Amino acid sequence: MMTLIIFTVLFLVIDYYVYQAIKTVSEGWGPLWKNFLRIGFWVPTAWSIAALVWWTLGDPYAASTSTRNWIITGLVATYFSKLFAVVVLFVDDIYRGIKWMAKYFYKGPSNDLPGDAITRSDFLAKTALAAAAIPFGTMVYGIVSGAHDYRVRRKTVYFPKLPKKFDGIKIGQLSDIHSGSFFNKVAVKGGVEMMLKEKPDMIFFTGDLVNNESSEVKEYIDIFNKLKAPLGIYSVTGNHDYGDYHHWASLAAKQQNFKDLMEAHKLLGFDLLMNQHRFISVEGEKLAVIGIENWGGGRFSKYGKLEQAYAGSEDAPVKLLLSHDPSHWDAQVRTQYPDIDIAFAGHTHGFQFGVEIGNVKWSPSQYAYRQWAGLYQEGSQYLYVNRGFGYLGYPGRIGMPPELTIIELKRA
Repeated sequence: MMTLIIFTVLFLVIDYYVYQAIKTVSEGWGPLWKNFLRIGFWVPTAWSIAALVWWTLGDPYAASTSTRNWIITGLVATYFSKLFAVVVLFVDDIYRGIKWMAKYFYKGPSNDLPGDAITRSDFLAKTALAAAAIPFGTMVYGIVSGAHDYRVRRKTVYFPKLPKKFDGIKIGQLSDIHSGSFFNKVAVKGGVEMMLKEKPDMIFFTGDLVNNESSEVKEYIDIFNKLKAPLGIYSVTGNHDYGDYHHWASLAAKQQNFKDLMEAHKLLGFDLLMNQHRFISVEGEKLAVIGIENWGGGRFSKYGKLEQAYAGSEDAPVKLLLSHDPSHWDAQVRTQYPDIDIAFAGHTHGFQFGVEIGNVKWSPSQYAYRQWAGLYQEGSQYLYVNRGFGYLGYPGRIGMPPELTIIELKRA
């Protein structure tokens, strides 16, 4: 209740402040449009407070993950954008305060003091509304256009010990599907078809098939099971696949959910590696694909057992690791397994927001992860971090489009 009260008061204060700009801008309008704007301004406020009441006093987990995501996105987009207007208006209020103090203490003729009378500047009111409209419009654009703007990213990696029969092999990587967040089935199908056109020899899926519940992927089985590769499709689990962030009626229900998730991998045609490895053989030559359950740094779960998955693969001349969280690479892979040639990860989503233009590469992800997007090398070992196929929370992407990765392996 206290949280509800605090956020309700905060929303009302922000809206009242921004409303002053609405009043100023609409001052000269006709009665119809003036009332339409001024009354209409408070409709999102009422919706936001109603959403807060429902979230606090109701049972939000009775609704679908998609419904919860849209509600949160609406609240964040609305009030994050309005904060920009508040900053501009606050600057104007400081200016007005300084003028008032100057007039109070300055005893000379009033016409000597520069500036207009103490009124809210029409220019700054319009600037404040524009400042709010820009981030709001950007977030809407990120949903409408950015969420499914799939991009193929290509890299070539050279290994001296790569068997000749694997020289030029193409590996396709998908990560972080988060099927519970999708809202455009046709666009998702288009992304899968883009991967198929690349004709990869193998496909890796590096975790987070769902947000929380295995049932989320049910509607997309017939889309992702179209993925095919002659040397197989191999997958691992991510932190969201275990249902750790969901309220379950019982431990048994949570365990059944995970069993259903593993069954979903089978229905998709994915070979799920649960701390296991597979040998890929071509005309008598082989390499090893190693896959572990989620192993994350910090607060994230550590179900992965690399020692168990690695055991028995020692003789493979090249070893490829699937591990959802890129922090695992520095924490364990590089320090304890120097013969694992390349690891494939995801998890970060590139924060679904960033700037990548030429050599300029920035995202808030870089403040949480040393390796957060793209190809990294330390000595003779490599890590590729996929930016994600889907999205979580905010159902869009800004400057960080969803990714289909193609890694080509070549003999050095």
